[in-house]
Amino acid sequence: MAGSETRSPLPLLFRRRSSGDITKNLASVSSSLLPAFGTVVDDSYLNLKKYVIAPYDRRYRWWQTFLVVLVVYSAWASPFELAFKKAATGGLLPVDLVVDAFFAADIVLTFFVAYLDTSTYLLVDDHKKIAARYITRLLFPMDVASTLPFQIIYRIVTGEMHEGETFGFLNLLRLWRLRRVTELYKRLEKDTRFSYFYTRLIKLISVTLFAVHSAGCFYYWLAAHHKKADNTWIGVQVADFKHRSIWLGYTYSIYWSIVTLTTVGYGDLHAVNTGEKIFNMFYMLFNIGLTAYIIGNMTNLIVHAAVRTFAMRNAINNILRYASKNRLPEGLKEQMLAHMQLKFKTAELQQEEVLEDLPKAIRSSIALHLFHGVVAGTYLFKGVSEDLLTQLVTEMKAEYFPPKVEIILQNEIPTEFYILVSGTLDVLVYKNGTEQVLSKIGPSDVAGEIGVVFNIPQPFTMRTKRLSQVIRLSHHHLKQMVQPHSEDGKTIISNFTQYMKDLKQEMQQEIPSLKELLGDTTVEQATANEELPSSDAVNYQRETNLEGIPEDSTPLASKYPTRVIIHGHHPNESTTGATNGKLIHLPDSIEDLFNVAEKKFGKRGNKILMEDGSEVEELDALRENDRLFIFES
Repeated sequence: MAGSETRSPLPLLFRRRSSGDITKNLASVSSSLLPAFGTVVDDSYLNLKKYVIAPYDRRYRWWQTFLVVLVVYSAWASPFELAFKKAATGGLLPVDLVVDAFFAADIVLTFFVAYLDTSTYLLVDDHKKIAARYITRLLFPMDVASTLPFQIIYRIVTGEMHEGETFGFLNLLRLWRLRRVTELYKRLEKDTRFSYFYTRLIKLISVTLFAVHSAGCFYYWLAAHHKKADNTWIGVQVADFKHRSIWLGYTYSIYWSIVTLTTVGYGDLHAVNTGEKIFNMFYMLFNIGLTAYIIGNMTNLIVHAAVRTFAMRNAINNILRYASKNRLPEGLKEQMLAHMQLKFKTAELQQEEVLEDLPKAIRSSIALHLFHGVVAGTYLFKGVSEDLLTQLVTEMKAEYFPPKVEIILQNEIPTEFYILVSGTLDVLVYKNGTEQVLSKIGPSDVAGEIGVVFNIPQPFTMRTKRLSQVIRLSHHHLKQMVQPHSEDGKTIISNFTQYMKDLKQEMQQEIPSLKELLGDTTVEQATANEELPSSDAVNYQRETNLEGIPEDSTPLASKYPTRVIIHGHHPNESTTGATNGKLIHLPDSIEDLFNVAEKKFGKRGNKILMEDGSEVEELDALRENDRLFIFES
């Protein structure tokens, strides 16, 4: 424990250890050893002086644990020897001397244990400071007083054995050692290697047994020192009890104490004289507090296990009331209930509240361990760099869906896409009020990516066929991560394009303007009757355009061309099917814009007006989704 063999004062806080060492020593890290913010710890501090023990040293901790076992004996023996003097001067005396010798050794050892300075939060290993701190505190005189064998010292000094009660009460000073048990329980409650429930349960049992034992012994002491033995609680039942077996008297005492503590009160052993009645009153008042303490703690331990069930039942009742109040269809109500039940069932697997408190590096490592293989196996990300895969996986969120629940609705605005980890999804379309199953997708397949990449409403409904686990990624995160990886962006677009070409014919037919999207990605058709996109949709389109990127440019580049809708007529003219608008990327010059319009509408214009009739003279003044009317004046 000294010299070069001493471990560093704060090895877990300032040194990197192997995972095995961290697991073994994690429970021994105390919050009191944490240095204050801004405290600089240099390498010279990591070596303690010779013959100085680190307080968290494993061997010292084992020594402290061994002393706790001796404390348990002292807690039993001290009240017992007070009540039964024969035991104090008989067979228990040698045991007491041995136990006191161990605690005397601990007093000496304490002079060599470093302590934590509360002002600097650094370990102090100076022998003089350690000794001065220990001697000037209450710990030292109380440790000495609880260790000295006063009865033996008196016999050595006077040459005779004292039979009075003084030494019995002096022996009660050994109960000062119970503070070690309190500290042990505090450590065990924070130690993840031990069950918190059983640790608390054992603590409550220990407190109860100590209270029963102490009260029973003191109650017997009152009877044993009363002037008239037959005028005591035990003397009424047991004649000449003072000369009977020690264990007979102890049994009666513990029986009375337990019956009184549990408020049963049979009345067979009851207070007779005034002193016993006064003691009983204080003991029963103490029992009220002890019972409240035990019941409160046990209630918390038991209720804590049922909190999640209560929350689930409350959430289900809220759903039922909401569905009834708003007259929701039975099928929709069942989906809501299934989702809520699944949420609670999978909460232990997801543990989102736990993951949120972890550092980002640990969360990323967990995500990579769980989902890297799934993401790397999807068609969309085949061939991309490991750096991009790592970024993608760490941003994905895992989620469960119960059977027969839509995770994507046809024609909804695309905001994110899903990768199926387990389960099966049906790909559906609705035609003339009926649904049609086009295909099924399984693990490592992607759902919702068509709407995200093409920036069009989702062409299909995706419904779970059985319990399914998915990981999802928003279009915004996808765009941000692909921007710095130009080659990976091209790979993703290439994978997606090939996948679209290999789709079944009936699925391709359900994607509007698929040939135009694949062949000429700078143009997308929009009908003249189409309303202007909402502000949210406009923002979405500004952020997430994956289509229309020339082959020699970077997919998902950081600078996107402005998109406008062009018409081949005057804004005041009525629209017809032949004059539908075209959504295009704004070219670099007005002349190029006239060329695009001629290509699309078959006639060349020479004038550009806005929807309000104002003439366009500079393209830089245009904004996303402006409507331009190009015609020949």
